[in-house]
Amino acid sequence: MIYIFSLQRKKIMFNAQELWKERFGLFVKETSRYLRYIFNGHLVIVFLFLLGTAGFYYQEWIKTLGPEFPAAIIMAVLLALVLTYSPTLTFLSEADKIFLLPLETKLGDYFKRGMILSLVLQSYLLLIILALVMPMYVKVTGTSFSIFIPYLILLVVMKGLNLLIRWKVEYDIDSSTHKIDSTVRFFVNGVMLYLLFSGANLILIAVPTLVLVLLTIFYHRQAKDKGLKWEHLIEQEEKRMGAFYRIANLFTDVPKLKDQVKRRKWLDMFLGNVSFSQKNTFSHIYLRTFFRSGDYWGLFLRLTIIGAIAIYFLTYGPGQTILALLFLYLTGFQLLPLWNHHQHKLWLDLYPVGITAKEKAFTKLLTMIMVIQTGVFGLVILVKQDPLTAGSTVILGLVFTLAFVHLYSKKRRQV
Repeated sequence: MIYIFSLQRKKIMFNAQELWKERFGLFVKETSRYLRYIFNGHLVIVFLFLLGTAGFYYQEWIKTLGPEFPAAIIMAVLLALVLTYSPTLTFLSEADKIFLLPLETKLGDYFKRGMILSLVLQSYLLLIILALVMPMYVKVTGTSFSIFIPYLILLVVMKGLNLLIRWKVEYDIDSSTHKIDSTVRFFVNGVMLYLLFSGANLILIAVPTLVLVLLTIFYHRQAKDKGLKWEHLIEQEEKRMGAFYRIANLFTDVPKLKDQVKRRKWLDMFLGNVSFSQKNTFSHIYLRTFFRSGDYWGLFLRLTIIGAIAIYFLTYGPGQTILALLFLYLTGFQLLPLWNHHQHKLWLDLYPVGITAKEKAFTKLLTMIMVIQTGVFGLVILVKQDPLTAGSTVILGLVFTLAFVHLYSKKRRQV
């Protein structure tokens, strides 16, 4: 808002390019500050190990594929999802619906720059995914890797059309229109990509491409006499930054992170076993926070499910044990911010409960979570491997949990 206030004081003409430079500079400064913490964390080393392991087994899996494998369908669905999700970065804030609303007609260049930046960033994601699936595609179809560049160029063009369509849809306040648009574009993108990867005739491939062009023209006309939906755009921008802040909060304290609370009434059955006594004050707070606040519960579920799937498809026994310990570390490490979740709430200091009760409640909850996850991983290994591997994994998991909770996490926590 520095640029807007300077406009009012100096009464000079509005310059959309200067506003974009200021907003983009603030965005880069904000993200780079937290990215420094993210890429310096232990989590990156774990992810690199997981990526290396996944890459090795992916290459071994590709060697087993035959011509009958539905590579075209898998690639079409995966890339269609990436093409369909096409938000435009706007860097709008809550105050903009007051200060920028009168200047809406002069913001064309500002939003064009946002679309260009969005195209560049999202095209990079397309590049990564296409590079991942190309070895599978080449093995199944017998084609050459030289087709990679033409495919990438076509995907970038399609991404540009999807971005343009989505931006015009943002002029419509009806949420059903947004859902219909996403559904239609997903099927159009999927059909077009399937025909492309299946080696269909160029005339057939051109049909869904023409549909995208017609959709662009249609939504452009629909949005011609409409104004921007500022509240919706600001809400979407806050959600995107909120997602980034939640990731950064795993590595450092993020004051700008807005706490989100979800009721999850069906989880109340786990709260009934904790008695209402003074010594259990922080047990109630941490347990309810884990189930209802932030993304702690969802994080635990995702890592448990992903870890169980990865362990199940891994055939090497010791590798399964190592992978189980890695996912235990990921879960424990990413739940450490729960300790400071209420640090800015002064009313907690009024409780007649000592810091020892707080530490005991946190360590008990973290231990319980990691023990449950250890049991799930042990059951998965028992289904796939022998009882000895499952038993040793559970024992090592329990030892790791105790060491993590009582040694490692104690050093990471700030009392």
